[in-house]
Amino acid sequence: MKILVTGSSGFVGSRVIEVVKERGWESVGVVRSSSTHALNSPELFPIQALDAKTDWQGAFDKVDCVVHCAARVHQMQESESDVLEAYRLVNTHGTLHLAEQAAKAGVKRFVFVSSVKVNGERTLPEQPFTTEVLHAPDDPYGLSKYEAELALKALCERTNMELVTIRPPLVYGPGVKANFQSMMGWVAKGLPLPLGAIHNARSLVYIDNLVDLILTSCVHPHASGHTFLVSDGEDVSTTQLLKAVAKAMGKPSTLIPIPMCWIQLAAKAMGKPAVAERLCGNLQVDIEQTQSVLNWSPVVSFHEGITRTAAHFIEARNKEKNRSMS
Repeated sequence: MKILVTGSSGFVGSRVIEVVKERGWESVGVVRSSSTHALNSPELFPIQALDAKTDWQGAFDKVDCVVHCAARVHQMQESESDVLEAYRLVNTHGTLHLAEQAAKAGVKRFVFVSSVKVNGERTLPEQPFTTEVLHAPDDPYGLSKYEAELALKALCERTNMELVTIRPPLVYGPGVKANFQSMMGWVAKGLPLPLGAIHNARSLVYIDNLVDLILTSCVHPHASGHTFLVSDGEDVSTTQLLKAVAKAMGKPSTLIPIPMCWIQLAAKAMGKPAVAERLCGNLQVDIEQTQSVLNWSPVVSFHEGITRTAAHFIEARNKEKNRSMS
């Protein structure tokens, strides 16, 4: 089995490459040509950029499946005048061009790592997302992924290439960055947080659970043509998440039980309602179809995933302290 993985230096793609090697499969990792890793390595395929003009010649030699993880993700303080077109350039047009070239080369299956944002930004209590999309996303990133899904479906219907689409929610694990890393930093410092009474429910997915589903989707005979949602199978509130991280770090939980409505009002007053939505809102996914079609279940529990993630964070933090002191 040989797999081409885009975004192979990213958080998800790099772990896909690692697990592929652990399973004894072959892999080709797509990297930017400016990367030093791209030099003289037969296991890497360098590209200038991911768009509708990317040169994929020679990338698909003996490749059975493409795992497309690369994407233009949310940027802080976007500077582009047309943000949607910036997302479309990579996430829609770049994805379709890659798939077209893969189909022409005879690649059997294309696994597209999309996003739960295709479904939307929030769910009502006890009404998790399913694979059905009720309306096009308002979010530019989500819309670019949704348009890619539609274009890929049309392409695969007129070619012999099979398509599998996966929509993950927030992905965490050792080495996670952005908001999840910041949250662990708050907990590690023992900072008192006004998040002790958040009674929401959010689906998360540990990196190894997502990677296991991706690789299962590469080979499972019943995966073709399906869209799969994925999570740890255990939804948690923001308060429960913070408590779990504190416990994994051996830190006291310093959460102040401020009512959610107060937090939402304060965030709105500061012009940051989206922050309150992420902290207090619901975002759940239903993975019953995924489990049923593939006979699949998460390989790592939520609590074990948090334990591994927190341990890596503490280890990296201690190494950084030692380096600064030496």
